[in-house]
Amino acid sequence: MDSIEKPKIEVADIFNQFGHLMDPLSKEQYKVVQDIKNCRTKVLGGHSLECSECNFTKNEYNSCRNRHCPKCQYLSRIKWIEKRKEDLLLCQYFHVVFTIPDDLNPLILQNKEVCYNILFKASSKTLKEVAANPKNLGAEIGFFGILHTWAQNLIDHPHIHFIVPGGGFGKKDEWISCKKDYLLPVQILSVVFRGKFLNYLELAYKENKLKFLGQVEHLKEANNFKKLLAITTKHDWVVYAKEPFAGPEQVINYLGQYTHRIAISNYRLEKIEDGKVSFKCRDNSDKNKKKIVTLDGTEFIRRFLLHVLPKRFVKIRHFGFLGNRLRKEKLPLYRKLHNIAEKVTAELDELKIDWKENFKALSGIDLNICPVCKKGIMIEKQLLPGVLNSS
Repeated sequence: MDSIEKPKIEVADIFNQFGHLMDPLSKEQYKVVQDIKNCRTKVLGGHSLECSECNFTKNEYNSCRNRHCPKCQYLSRIKWIEKRKEDLLLCQYFHVVFTIPDDLNPLILQNKEVCYNILFKASSKTLKEVAANPKNLGAEIGFFGILHTWAQNLIDHPHIHFIVPGGGFGKKDEWISCKKDYLLPVQILSVVFRGKFLNYLELAYKENKLKFLGQVEHLKEANNFKKLLAITTKHDWVVYAKEPFAGPEQVINYLGQYTHRIAISNYRLEKIEDGKVSFKCRDNSDKNKKKIVTLDGTEFIRRFLLHVLPKRFVKIRHFGFLGNRLRKEKLPLYRKLHNIAEKVTAELDELKIDWKENFKALSGIDLNICPVCKKGIMIEKQLLPGVLNSS
């Protein structure tokens, strides 16, 4: 493959065309919009490159590095995955997803930091508690979770994807493996998760940590808040486990798709026409059929900005024996117990790859080679100062 197809349009194009029509944005939202508009443009500066053979020159502009930017996630994702490879175990891996009822979405949108933290806390404690029960696995497990806040059509849909090794450590530090293709009972996970989440949410209410504005202002009243909690107990709290991964390499491939994903990529955008934006979407309610969704430009931006995370909010977190406190102790212990230290190291070395080589493998493009003569190396010749500081 000699080239990679560029997206038809970009989120930046939509911001440029419709951004001035939006109501006042929060500070965080405004920064996301400006960063995405300025990303890889002369506004942020960069450097000029010249080919060592044919003297072809081109300008390369800096990335904004905003974690919500569709163009800035590739390198961040590769670097993060490289660090995680050393944590992989040679065992089954499971993908477990925790979601919450839509009734809570308006409250959560006004209290993102508090409620997303509750979502992490309730779901992670549920996994650890159910796994520790001798009737289930009877072990201390380790796992990490990735917060996603969107559905395919960009509406708010907070949920956490957990990647869980199929086993854990017993009280005597022995390794306890799960049953083949089965980790934990999802019905029990669902019930325990619902109880924990609602308890933590009620505690946040009692401690005055929640804001109630606009359409949720009525929830200030204790009776109304309790009614909301009661309504959510009438719905199933969906926890589901997907088919287990085949092995460490499949986990790596999966991580490449999920860890640094944002609400929508530029490649899903189809067209801007007559004040509307059309994009590709999978309809989960209709057997995941591929469809085209068309929204007013301002509505597209409104939905995109629903998913701007609070400043410094950590959306990828590690728990149990994969948490920072235990990882250095428990991972070598696992490998020692299974006498596979050398094998694991060898397999992980095979998976390691420089990010530029990885990009070349995926796209067919060697970022160091001249795109014109295909022989020379592109060499940096001059710095290009930016027009302004986007921060």
